[in-house]
Amino acid sequence: MWQRSVCVGLVALALGYLCLLGPELPHSPLRHLSASLLGGLRRARSLEERVVAAWQAAIVRPARRWARVAVGVNACVDVVLSGVKLLEALGLEPGDGKNHAVLNSRQDLKEAFAHFMEKGAAAERFFSDAESFHHIARTASEFPGAQLYVGGNAALIGQKLATNPDLKILLCGPVGPKLHELLDDNVVVPPESMQERDEFHLILEYQAGEEWGQARAPNANRFIFSHDLSNGALNMLEVFVSSLDEFHPDLVVLSGLHMMEGQSKEMRQRRLMEAVASISDIPTDVPIHLELASMTDQDFMSNIVHQQVFPLVNSIGLNEQELLFLTQSASGPHASLASWSGVPDVGVVSDILFWILKEHGKTAERASDLTRIHFHTLAYHILVTVDGHWGNQVAAVAAGARAAGTQACATENIDTSKVFLKAPLEFVTSQIEALSKISLNPDEPVVHWHREGISFHFTPVLVCKDPVRTVGLGDAISAEGLLYSEVHPQ
Repeated sequence: MWQRSVCVGLVALALGYLCLLGPELPHSPLRHLSASLLGGLRRARSLEERVVAAWQAAIVRPARRWARVAVGVNACVDVVLSGVKLLEALGLEPGDGKNHAVLNSRQDLKEAFAHFMEKGAAAERFFSDAESFHHIARTASEFPGAQLYVGGNAALIGQKLATNPDLKILLCGPVGPKLHELLDDNVVVPPESMQERDEFHLILEYQAGEEWGQARAPNANRFIFSHDLSNGALNMLEVFVSSLDEFHPDLVVLSGLHMMEGQSKEMRQRRLMEAVASISDIPTDVPIHLELASMTDQDFMSNIVHQQVFPLVNSIGLNEQELLFLTQSASGPHASLASWSGVPDVGVVSDILFWILKEHGKTAERASDLTRIHFHTLAYHILVTVDGHWGNQVAAVAAGARAAGTQACATENIDTSKVFLKAPLEFVTSQIEALSKISLNPDEPVVHWHREGISFHFTPVLVCKDPVRTVGLGDAISAEGLLYSEVHPQ
């Protein structure tokens, strides 16, 4: 570290000396020497410092900004605490991990937590036993160090957007007294959306390298579970859509479809069709962003993709687990891939994102509104758009990545001593087609490529070394990306 500081100081001193001698030196050699020294000064900075500086220059507000954003429909109170400590407090012994689509017992909880902790992957599950869940929730909320926060994708996105004083936010979801107390003053909640009792979600966090029995976390993440009936039935969807007539939003953000997995198959199917009918009532000139979340039922995901949900929305936000599950459910490219190994391959991710927009996005022949996908994973983000529909996406993807670094480390600005660059410095843009190979330049960290009328914007993420809080990170990323995005009127 001290060698770099000395180098920077000497280069700066030499550059200042050259400037003083400027009148006595020929113009061209001076310019050449100054450029060389400036290049050396840039290279002397860390990769992280160079990325941050480049982002700062790239992140500019769009010409046309949102003024009113309506967000719905899942909302709750998150109880955040150490997963290992809670399981120990419940008297559960570590053992082999095993995935469970639905948690029916404490044993299922223990096995599912160990399974995902070992992978370092985020997951969310429904706990079917109400009495057992309420006992666990009481233990968690009373546990020393447990923290209560705004929860639910919709509420988290609304809360993040509400930090911008120029924005008016409508939030519709099952809002109880504790959640209402936690919400920003800039968030408007319709009276019909209020209920007497809060829905609680338990967020079991773990740190990179943390161990529980044989399980060792490769990176920090969290395991979420709940017994949430209001959000599970999407009770507030119709209230949300009806409230739009009076609010007149510029943008609608929708999330919570994944919460229906706890319902019976028949109930879920019926509710999904009702949701499609309600979403269809939103005026077509108001763009809709759908935020996906962790799911386990492939038939349900396939229904969301095929039964007119994707064509009704303009934009989608999702992470690497949701992207892989989506292509597996709908028989897309790389569907045979069982799981990611380390950082998701950029070429594979790019192929799946391209397929989604080609198969389900807007074309001259297809009646679909889908023109944008914001993909986020720990190491990098990609924004994919159908040409001619969105602007300012360089700023949007950079702003989303910046939000990941600041929120995970709980700092107002990115502290380069607390983050590191984990993205691949070289990658191919497709594993199916012979497209280009890209080398990442930290001084130009937003990379752009094009494929059959679809644009890709890639940027690395500066990963927090010791994350303070991982829950809601994807929602903050999507919110920030939307804030800097501009939709082109059609």
